[in-house]
Amino acid sequence: MIKKVVLSVGAVLLLLVAAVGINTARKGSQQMAVAPLAPIAVDEAGAATRLGEAVRLKTISSRDDAKLNADQFLAFHALLQAKFPKVHAALKREIVADLSLLYTWEGTDPKAKPIMLLAHQDVVPVAPGTEGDWQVDPFSGIVKDGFVWGRGSWDDKGNLMSQLEAVEMLLASGYKPARTVYLAYGADEEVAGARGAAKIAALLKERKVQLDFVIDEGLLVLDGVLPGLKQPAALIGVAEKGYMSVVLKMSATPGHSSMPPKQGTSAIAMMSAALKRLDDDQLPAGIRGVASEMFDILAPEMGGFSRVALSNLWLFGPLVQKQFESAGSTNAMIRTTTALTIVNAGNKENVLPGRAEATVNFRILPGETTEQVMEHVRSRVSAVVPAEKFELFALPGAVAASKVAPTNSAQYKVLSKTIREIFPDALVAPGLMVAGTDSIHYGDISDHIFKFSPVRANPEDLKRFHGTNERLSTGNYADAIRFYHRLITETVAAQAK
Repeated sequence: MIKKVVLSVGAVLLLLVAAVGINTARKGSQQMAVAPLAPIAVDEAGAATRLGEAVRLKTISSRDDAKLNADQFLAFHALLQAKFPKVHAALKREIVADLSLLYTWEGTDPKAKPIMLLAHQDVVPVAPGTEGDWQVDPFSGIVKDGFVWGRGSWDDKGNLMSQLEAVEMLLASGYKPARTVYLAYGADEEVAGARGAAKIAALLKERKVQLDFVIDEGLLVLDGVLPGLKQPAALIGVAEKGYMSVVLKMSATPGHSSMPPKQGTSAIAMMSAALKRLDDDQLPAGIRGVASEMFDILAPEMGGFSRVALSNLWLFGPLVQKQFESAGSTNAMIRTTTALTIVNAGNKENVLPGRAEATVNFRILPGETTEQVMEHVRSRVSAVVPAEKFELFALPGAVAASKVAPTNSAQYKVLSKTIREIFPDALVAPGLMVAGTDSIHYGDISDHIFKFSPVRANPEDLKRFHGTNERLSTGNYADAIRFYHRLITETVAAQAK
């Protein structure tokens, strides 16, 4: 009897090993075969100098004050006019909501659907007290050691200026696009884009414009970031997570700290219990949707156990998911995240406050809704705090997750081809944009919205994003110009076919 059981178990294990091995071997590379493109000549030094001049302008935006630093934005507009004379002579320029810019490069074929390149003018401020941690002045725009240094060099003046550099070069060569090309540059992306991108999108919708293709800042050419992958991975954001902040308010009887109420019933105690419950019991994770497609495409390119596990998620899914949940960057790809961001209560050390307030930020996966998030918060909080003791509401500005751009489309294939031409060592795969971009406002006028920045980044570089010592290498910047130059001509060629 025991021998039969052992033999049966052994047979099952052999079958399992065989199935895993066959399934792993069957998953061949899905990368598009593309011949590397001979790099076009770019005035790397001149372009870097122009980007440095743009970085010197402190175009810091404000959610509440639309006129904050307006002089800096206007100076930036003047700089663009001076540095890109052909663009401003050939393209129609419109100012939207005082500070945002919309350029129209009319195509020769009125029946061809237009494309759009997005970027934003505004930058985040430098965290107070960290100025001394920078190797250079944060707004110096200095070109040093092969880099353009300063706030906005990467996010996002690098994209904006490289797009204009590419268009200026195309105009200088006499190029005329068959289809219309839009360039849209909001002035408030860092504070959600309600005055800039949202207004530009509404204007184009009113004009009945339908865009064939939209590209905005987003995921990167990641080198040494994804475990198990030796080659760089160029991830194209095909969707963007939604955004929602929920405010919790707790009410209790105020009083003197010398006579505290029953344990767990003060405003701060109830708030603590509620926040701990939300942090401990988050919305469920799962390797599905965009994350599943990304790993399916990258799995054959990996080595060792990473390839085996990702090629056989039917077996190793729980193990892989647990691994992803252990790191913030990968956890954000597989669930709607919960972040406790603001807590306020009390104003004197010997007084029990009657109110406590907190804000919790959620980044919502495609396929989940703001209503589901609100119900999740209500059910978790009500499990530890009496219903009459709390209230909650969503802050204005909540945005649903974007729709997912199809990866089997001609538009995605053109973008993938262009990336492999400019970055021939990189593998291309779809990815999920976990932060916010201006492109989320364009969902009504395009089904093909991609979030990709032609920027190489390693783990050390990622710390500079919105952080200290932001910089962009001059060589990478030249490649970004080449990328947009090629993308414009390739999308026009694809339309012609």
